[in-house]
Amino acid sequence: MKTVTLSTLRALKHSGETFSCLTAYDASFANAASQAGIDVLLVGDSLGMVLHGHSSTLPVTLDDICYHTRAAAAGKGASLLMADLPFMSNATVERTLNDAAALMRAGAEIIKVEGEAWMADGVRELTRRGVPVCAHLGLTPQTVYQLGGYKVQGRDAEQAERILADARTLVDAGASVILLECVPASLGRAVTEALNVPVIGIGAGPDTDGQILVMHDVLGVSTGHTPRFVKNYMAEADSIQDAFARYHQDVKQRAFPTPAHCF
Repeated sequence: MKTVTLSTLRALKHSGETFSCLTAYDASFANAASQAGIDVLLVGDSLGMVLHGHSSTLPVTLDDICYHTRAAAAGKGASLLMADLPFMSNATVERTLNDAAALMRAGAEIIKVEGEAWMADGVRELTRRGVPVCAHLGLTPQTVYQLGGYKVQGRDAEQAERILADARTLVDAGASVILLECVPASLGRAVTEALNVPVIGIGAGPDTDGQILVMHDVLGVSTGHTPRFVKNYMAEADSIQDAFARYHQDVKQRAFPTPAHCF
């Protein structure tokens, strides 16, 4: 497997090929995912729920993300490593820059930020300083209490148009990648077709350029409610690496997600 970079993702988008993404929080699982062919690894603030047992991502700190980024970076192999800015890292542009710098020093190669069009200034300043940015739209878990729960976003035309407009604004500000979570498949397709940067989906339909899942969901070890967009690949696998490889192949062959996983 050749080293995956942003140029790789852009080339895959322009050729019509998909790419796989998976969360990873330590060296061993990062290495297993990379060996299975996973293109992008995310040190997500989802660690607050799947590792620490919290009910949301809000308690996760910058130190938490840095710790797990260093660990994942040690085993990431050829995969591209992305890391989340935690809750309130986007409170000011200065804080965004400082927190992103800490994550890049820890080994991140692209920074993921939650936020709508108002994050354009932060994205622009990060990009000016050489920090690649993935902008997360749709269901943004850090605003779960404002949203009233983990609900599908963009169901009505007005909300869908706003998400598309926000995506365009953030790309114009310099975002290298867009991540869409929990939106109707039709909106996932519209955003992907409208933008010249790669679009990653989770619960965003089959037409995005890449797909991402939380590692624990792929392995069937998550507790509580199982989202509709999740598939347990461990159920028919011989090993963890085999489960990762099955997921990767399904994404590459557009066998996942199926209509059953979409909104």
